[in-house]
Amino acid sequence: MSDRSMILALSCPDRPGIVSAISVLLFEAGCNILDAQQFDDTETGRFFMRVVFDRLDHANSEADITAAIEELAQRLAMTFTLRPGTAKKRVMLLVSKFDHCLADLLYRWRIGELPMEVTAIVSNHGREHLASTDLTELPFHHFPVSKQTKMEQEAKIWELVQQTNTDIVILARYMQILSDGFSAKLSGRCINIHHSFLPGFKGAKPYHQAHERGVKLIGATAHYVTSDLDEGPIIEQDVERISHRDTPDDLVRKGRDIERRVLARAVRHHLEDRVVLNGKKAVVFTG
Repeated sequence: MSDRSMILALSCPDRPGIVSAISVLLFEAGCNILDAQQFDDTETGRFFMRVVFDRLDHANSEADITAAIEELAQRLAMTFTLRPGTAKKRVMLLVSKFDHCLADLLYRWRIGELPMEVTAIVSNHGREHLASTDLTELPFHHFPVSKQTKMEQEAKIWELVQQTNTDIVILARYMQILSDGFSAKLSGRCINIHHSFLPGFKGAKPYHQAHERGVKLIGATAHYVTSDLDEGPIIEQDVERISHRDTPDDLVRKGRDIERRVLARAVRHHLEDRVVLNGKKAVVFTG
């Protein structure tokens, strides 16, 4: 995207003329639409749209465009986000002992695949447990947690989120359940990844449990965190077929691969403003 590109994502009650109103507004503001996607949810009666546009040489200022969209939003009962296309979201990564998702996200970030700024790596385990992951020049914070210190530990994480102006928190295999209060603070800005067996095969060694039951599909789910454990709006999922020949270790290995790619896609969708919440679901405008 160019330095003059902007991304608009919106939702509002469905009615005739919304696309026309957005298009005319941007045209009159001196903008050129580069990409536009829309969705009408006939079940909820809501309209969703994502627009990428360039401000031309004679275009209005960003402030004027924002003001015009705010005026339209009031008329249409519309909620929206608007930001420069080159602006990078600030991301905090939380991890426990399993670092495959963390390592994958950092690699994609370093090669420029994920447009983000890493504000911190936070773990409830010491840095020595992440020895296989390159954390060079990244701020690392070890916040141990127990049943007795859980609220204190979450308060430290929240303080760090505020201090670093973090936009989105990624639970990259962070094996701690967030409290209801903490989940509420991070509503719409915290993504989790887990295997897709839930609500079956809970607890330790889910892939071993799945092997004992002879499952034929394994998968992973990335979703926004809510107070309802592992039931937040789903952003991305994927599956892989397995057979009786696969051992528990094979399932774990294939499960890691699925978790990596599903989380990476979900994070990218969020970074590019492709996700708009729709109650308990999410509308995802894929590229």
